[in-house]
Amino acid sequence: MTSTGRPPSTSHDRIAGVALDLFAKRGFEATTVEEIAAALGVGRRTVFRYFPSKNDIVWGNFEWVMERLRAHLEESGPEVPLAEALRRAVVLSNSYPEEELSELRIRMTLITTVPALQAHSMLRYDAWRGVVAEYAAPRLGEPPEGLGPQAVSYAALGCSRAGFDRWVADPEEDLGRCLDRAFLLLGEALAEAVPATA
Repeated sequence: MTSTGRPPSTSHDRIAGVALDLFAKRGFEATTVEEIAAALGVGRRTVFRYFPSKNDIVWGNFEWVMERLRAHLEESGPEVPLAEALRRAVVLSNSYPEEELSELRIRMTLITTVPALQAHSMLRYDAWRGVVAEYAAPRLGEPPEGLGPQAVSYAALGCSRAGFDRWVADPEEDLGRCLDRAFLLLGEALAEAVPATA
C-alpha cells in the first residue's frame, strides 16, 4: 500500500522491494539500513518512518496481511465447517499476482532461514494466530484464549508454515496448492471438533 502524499520512493512497498533485493544479493546481516536508504535515495530516518526495524522490513506491510486474512475468514458463514473456512481464508489471503511471487519467495526464505529473524518471527506468528483464534472462538463456544481456539490457531499456523516451507524449498511447487493440501489434512483432524460445552 502506498501512503498518499509521498513519492513512490518512500512507500512501504518501494522500501521493502529495494531492501529485499539487497538482502538477496548481500545477505540480511551484511546489509545495513544506511545502504537501503542510499539505494532508495532517502535518509535513514525515512526508512524508519515506515519500518521500526530492519527485521520489520522483511515482513512488509504485515497489518495488511492480517486484514486480508480476517476479511477472508469473515466471508465464510457459520454453515461452512471450521476447517473449510480456515483453508479457504489462508489460501485466498496468500494468493498473489505472478509478478509478486519472486519477492515473496525471497521474503519467506529470509524468514525461515535467517537466525536473527526467528525471535521477531514469533511475534508475527502470534499475531497471525490471534486472528485465527478470534475467528474460531465463537465456533467452538470458548473465549479466544481457550484451549480449543488456541489449538486450532497453532494447527493452522503449522499448516501454513508447512505449506510455505514446501513452496520455498521447491521452485516448481505452487504456493496455493501447497497450502491447500496442508489444510485438507488439517480438516480431517478437525472434522470431529465439538464445542467444549457439548
